[in-house]
Amino acid sequence: MKKLKNESALLKAALKVGETYAVNRGYKNFGATDASKQKIEALYRLLVNDKMIHPLAADQEDLLSMKHKLALWIQKQLPEGHALLK
Repeated sequence: MKKLKNESALLKAALKVGETYAVNRGYKNFGATDASKQKIEALYRLLVNDKMIHPLAADQEDLLSMKHKLALWIQKQLPEGHALLK
């Protein structure tokens, strides 16, 4: 797995957009005390369930891989010329 340029910023954007998507789908908001690990896993599983991203192999489902998948997902959603793509 090759690390993306601006991966941490992409992940932060993915969490923000993903949380909005989850609320629109009927999920409750994430609490201020929820760990980012829980948010990442919940959003990853929601996006896989909705077939918006391809699932990881069962033996590769770890936090780093989920973060990378979410960063790739948001990277494809951003418009061309966005600051995070540079």
